Amino acid sequence: MTSENDVRVNGKFKNRMEAKDGSFGFDFEGVYDKVELFKELAYSMTDGRKVSTVFTEKDGKTTLSTVFDAESENEVEVQKQGWQVILNSFSNYVESKN
Repeated sequence: MTSENDVRVNGKFKNRMEAKDGSFGFDFEGVYDKVELFKELAYSMTDGRKVSTVFTEKDGKTTLSTVFDAESENEVEVQKQGWQVILNSFSNYVESKN
């Protein structure tokens, strides 16, 4: 897996996602449309789809909510599961740092 990331409005990102066993992979890239520290990250992918992740703080805890334009190649439910895996991994990473 490789990653390039310029987190600012009009900044670009490019990530190479790979299966753990190396059986498949794909590039995931786009441009940031909105960057509000501790509030929201929104971006457009190279195929024009949009993604927005909102961070909501309450009682010392932060909740993330991601809304995305689905692509047409895979079922929406499969895509939701994929996004949930990414969010769970992020949560585990953040919690391991505390």
